[in-house]
Amino acid sequence: MQKYFHIKTYGCQMNVHESEKIAGILTDLGYEECAEIENADIAVFNTCCIRENAENHAFGNIGMLKKLKLQKRDMIIAVGGCLTQQMGKADGLHEKFPYVDIIFGTHNLHKLKEYILLKQSAKKPVIKIEEDSGFIPEGDKPFRTSYPNAWVNITYGCNNFCSYCIVPYVRGRERSRKSQNIISEAQSLISDGYKEITLLGQNVNSYGNGSDDLSFPELLKSVASIDGKFRLRFMTSHPKDFSEELAKTMSENPKICRCLHLPVQSGSDAVLKAMNRKYTVKEYLDKIDILKKYMPNCAVTTDLIVGFPGETEEDFLQTMELVKKVNYASAFTFVYSKREGTVASRMPNQIPEEVSKDRIMRLVELVNSLTRGHSSKYIGQTVEILCEGFDEKKQMYLGRDEYGRMGYFAGTAEDLGCFVNVKIKKANGVSLIGEKV
Repeated sequence: MQKYFHIKTYGCQMNVHESEKIAGILTDLGYEECAEIENADIAVFNTCCIRENAENHAFGNIGMLKKLKLQKRDMIIAVGGCLTQQMGKADGLHEKFPYVDIIFGTHNLHKLKEYILLKQSAKKPVIKIEEDSGFIPEGDKPFRTSYPNAWVNITYGCNNFCSYCIVPYVRGRERSRKSQNIISEAQSLISDGYKEITLLGQNVNSYGNGSDDLSFPELLKSVASIDGKFRLRFMTSHPKDFSEELAKTMSENPKICRCLHLPVQSGSDAVLKAMNRKYTVKEYLDKIDILKKYMPNCAVTTDLIVGFPGETEEDFLQTMELVKKVNYASAFTFVYSKREGTVASRMPNQIPEEVSKDRIMRLVELVNSLTRGHSSKYIGQTVEILCEGFDEKKQMYLGRDEYGRMGYFAGTAEDLGCFVNVKIKKANGVSLIGEKV
């Protein structure tokens, strides 16, 4: 009898790709993916703890399975990811949800097959949380779900210790995969017909630091030199490590998208120092100038946090001014989320919720106005869209241009996975609407 799996993913693109790896393990065990968790023989929650709402969402969804578990006693429920890797969280999770069968962390995801087989034979809960050993798993066979896009890890972990961020504590120290393994994986993906490769890391710019392997710009060149028509993206870049060599490399290789995500977080030097971001506003803007020197039309996106402990109204207004000055193509905006175990969680002057809400609303309004302005410039232009899927609600095909803008158009199933020229007729916020030409 066929058995089915269902995976719920929380958090960033890194987690999305790790869920593909989990799906690969389950497929290897003979399971088939199903859309509804009620039909699953094994349900896996790949959690995130970067922000409190992601953690609460995961807890809520796990709690809702109590009745289903009573009805399907042989169903396996597994929980992994950043949430479980936090100190003491695995035991707390087991105590709160005793019907969870397997609890694993970020450092031993590759052992999930072993844990499932152990659970099936022993019938006891399997709780396995390992500490960071510097091990880099190779040979994963992800069950990829994002065609024509593919994600490729180049680094794991982080050494930056931003004062608000839990990542170094749950992902471990930064370590880089060997370039030959990365290039080989990219070559295989392109041979299999993937049209967009995104290199992933908490800080891709520091790839290879402390080793005799390639630098990040050199790695980009090597991947971009692979035969075939495809796009190359990467995320996330830390401003302190962004170099002129990287800007030059991007400008010289047409396969590398003219789009850079460069998180600034704040426009106040005082807040950046408290965040331990290791750069000033001037230094950040100097990096933007370097980027624009080589690629004047490069689309720059960013992350922004408001309500960080001690942030004054003047600090916030400086962030608003920076956003205007850089004129971001789009931005991810967040209210500071207190994470237990980080330096910022122990800081005085935590900002009242009503102040943070007011600031985020003003920031979002500004970012949206800039985004609309960028989108309006597309009207009348013909752009190359990589068709990624079909929107049932709009009854249109969709995909992105190299700058990351989503475009919708009337097409056919044959357009899926192909580059399509679309003349833009209308702009709606971050979205473009056009016709195939």
